[in-house]
Amino acid sequence: MNALHCQQTVPTMPHIIIEHSANIVDLIDLDALVQAVHETALRDGFAALEALRTRAVSRERYLIADQDPDYGFVAVTARIGPGRSDEEIKCFVTALADTVDQALAPLHDKNPVALSVEVQLIDPALRVNRNHIRDHLARRGRP
Repeated sequence: MNALHCQQTVPTMPHIIIEHSANIVDLIDLDALVQAVHETALRDGFAALEALRTRAVSRERYLIADQDPDYGFVAVTARIGPGRSDEEIKCFVTALADTVDQALAPLHDKNPVALSVEVQLIDPALRVNRNHIRDHLARRGRP
């Protein structure tokens, strides 16, 4: 796991989407990648446990650079609520990028992967969120 730790003052959601080219499915452990990204978001309180959702989606149709079939891509998008400083967000983006890059390291020589990580801020006035997980976790004694 990467060593970068971000201080966080407002533990609200991120929703993290890991979009990837289908050609990397058999080359890395995608479940481990999703787990590592999820744990990175939880570390240091950047994400509230009950609000964090991490998922991966494979893209079957894509073209990369000169269309070499060995090229792959991973695009991570973290959708977050307001209340974090630019420095907190930059630290979070770097931590996610480091985590994913570490997981992809075995591919760099034969199957180079283009990696991007970005944060999208969610406007709370334009969103409805009904999270019933928080109460369930509280009944189980989880903070």
